[in-house]
Amino acid sequence: MDRLFWIFIPMTRVKDETTKKRIEQLGKRMREIRIAKGYTNYENFAYEHNIPRPQYGRYERGEDLKFSSLMKVLKGFDMTLQEFFSEGFDD
Repeated sequence: MDRLFWIFIPMTRVKDETTKKRIEQLGKRMREIRIAKGYTNYENFAYEHNIPRPQYGRYERGEDLKFSSLMKVLKGFDMTLQEFFSEGFDD
């Protein structure tokens, strides 16, 4: 039970700075791609791709997300994992 609990800890409680940084990079990359795809408003992107708007907003702000959620976002971007991670994660 303890292991399951830790999977769902809010990002504000993650102690590992490297993990926080990587999750923030995910959000930044999502925002950059969304804007490049012509969506000036994250809510419009989320709505058009059946992603709950508040949830997608949290992703772009650098809060934690599940892998399945990332895959749904990438489907909306019409991108592969390789394309998504090809920029913004060099360090």
